[in-house]
Amino acid sequence: MTSNDTQTTAPGVLLRSAGEVDEETLAYARTKVDAIVSRPGLPAVTGEVRITKAAAHHADRPWSATATLHVGRRDVVVHAKEATGHELVDQLQDRLRRQTDEAAHSGHNSHRAATPPWRGGPDTPHPSKSDDRTADNHPE
Repeated sequence: MTSNDTQTTAPGVLLRSAGEVDEETLAYARTKVDAIVSRPGLPAVTGEVRITKAAAHHADRPWSATATLHVGRRDVVVHAKEATGHELVDQLQDRLRRQTDEAAHSGHNSHRAATPPWRGGPDTPHPSKSDDRTADNHPE
């Protein structure tokens, strides 16, 4: 069983391997993980991605991956299993992108309801400066 620890180009993200993981698969994984965690607009990302190839040749899906990342203040955990290393990395990339997008946008107020007009929301009528009436005065 071999073990390989590699730093990705994104600071704070470690790529690890266990088993007979070839260098081509590691390079492919490094490229894909870097593309996800280095996107503009994402908060700081730290953590670890671990790729493992099982020694059992009779396994249907001997390749597995686990990513445990901290995206800003949120934790993202992704698991994947596939038959080949490239399929595994592609599935891992899809799941990581979806989860990191969700984690990055969870702190925004985009899902909040707008403030209603009776509480000073955007549709509240304001008295004009040229009008000498106030909101409490009614025309006679």
